Amino acid sequence: MPARETPLSPPFGLRPRGGRAALVPVLALIGSACLLSACSFFQSPPMPRGSLIEADDYTQLKPGVSNRADAIDLLGSPTTKATFDDNTWIYISMMTIPEPASFPRITKQQVVVLNFDPAGTLRSLRTLDLKDAKKVGMVGAVTPTPGTKINVMQQILGNVGRYNPMSGMGSTFGGSTGPMGSNNGPGHAGSGNTLP
Repeated sequence: MPARETPLSPPFGLRPRGGRAALVPVLALIGSACLLSACSFFQSPPMPRGSLIEADDYTQLKPGVSNRADAIDLLGSPTTKATFDDNTWIYISMMTIPEPASFPRITKQQVVVLNFDPAGTLRSLRTLDLKDAKKVGMVGAVTPTPGTKINVMQQILGNVGRYNPMSGMGSTFGGSTGPMGSNNGPGHAGSGNTLP
């Protein structure tokens, strides 16, 4: 006589070989696959920044023939101009990907530099990409500043007791004198800190 099936037994006579212990690795594999797919699902998409310029736009500009009006018609206003030369226009575009707890990572960058003569005719056109970029590091030096050196406690407690709304009812500065009758410091009609 065949084995009788109970409501808790698997159908068709299938029985797990290792019991519940055999299901743990399978569930761990399924869980890790779901977790990895969720990471790619929640990753931020690349973000375009700057003047988005296509190659067919700036290749229509011809040195010696095109002028500033042609550049504005094809490319729009420049991202920036050279610091000491209004005849050099710079168009910058890049693709970035946000990084957690850091600056966005630049994946693609394109810079188009247009040089015009004083009459406004295009003299030269050149393009730069991410390989032409130079990394700029921060300088760790500290700029010395003249004046009084104060500690943390003086910064925290420096203004305690300075503002007294009842001390100068007729004054427009919120009080004519500071603590102990002094007339120095900001907000009390005083001259503040001065250097000798």
